[in-house]
Amino acid sequence: MSKYAMTEAKIAKRIKEGRGSGKLKSYKPWIYVHELASRGRSQKLYSHLTGRIHHVLSDLEFAVFLLLDFNPKVSDIREQFPLKRDDTLDIAHNFKLWHPTDKSTNLVMSSDFLVDEKYSSTPQFALQVKYSNELKDQRVFEKLEIERRYWQLKGIPWYLITELQINPIVKTNVDWLYGVKGWHDEEYTDSLWQRSITIADFFMQHPDEKVIELCKQYDTAYQLDIGQSLLDLRSMCVVRLVSFDIRKPFIKLRSNELTFTRAEFMRSEIYVAS
Repeated sequence: MSKYAMTEAKIAKRIKEGRGSGKLKSYKPWIYVHELASRGRSQKLYSHLTGRIHHVLSDLEFAVFLLLDFNPKVSDIREQFPLKRDDTLDIAHNFKLWHPTDKSTNLVMSSDFLVDEKYSSTPQFALQVKYSNELKDQRVFEKLEIERRYWQLKGIPWYLITELQINPIVKTNVDWLYGVKGWHDEEYTDSLWQRSITIADFFMQHPDEKVIELCKQYDTAYQLDIGQSLLDLRSMCVVRLVSFDIRKPFIKLRSNELTFTRAEFMRSEIYVAS
């Protein structure tokens, strides 16, 4: 049996662990990235909003997460949120829809995000993120229909997002960030953490200057190859040591538009995240 195969025992264990429960920092997603066979560029990333590490399973989820994390109306983000299995099985049976299984085990379905909003007429909504070419698969379509009906019964708005709804600036920024992730497979390291402290100190001394120009100055000041600090900064953005409004072109950002994570806190959080 594959280590990624789902069984009733594994489902019971996740429920006992409190997966899908909690809010903000205490929330535990139903799925952690290491529990799925590789199906794309999944990763763990830190949120300044929730104060915890989030688990996203694709580039598109990454882009949507960043949009949510920088939205001032959003008050909580719960990724890989499990749906009550008895309810999804009832919907599948009543409407003759295919319910996902792993051999003989009926799987617990999940929405990619359950989002809380403040100052809104819809204080909570659910999101499913899919690439448009996936929608041609009949089984994917039936899963989405189960999910849509599930949230309809709960009285919570549900939305499907594809790459076609993503702002081109957001897509450009994500492609730029993942140029590091895909090429170098960059992960959080002590070395990267130490470099982030030095860069943060330098940038905070020049709050109104453009980031691109500051990187050149930093490289000169520290006798680095031109472009090295920009590459480091991209890596820091990938692991959320540094964050910025993903809706703004990175090349136009000024120093005061970057947020540097409190490094000591991040260092402890990333290592305890499952």
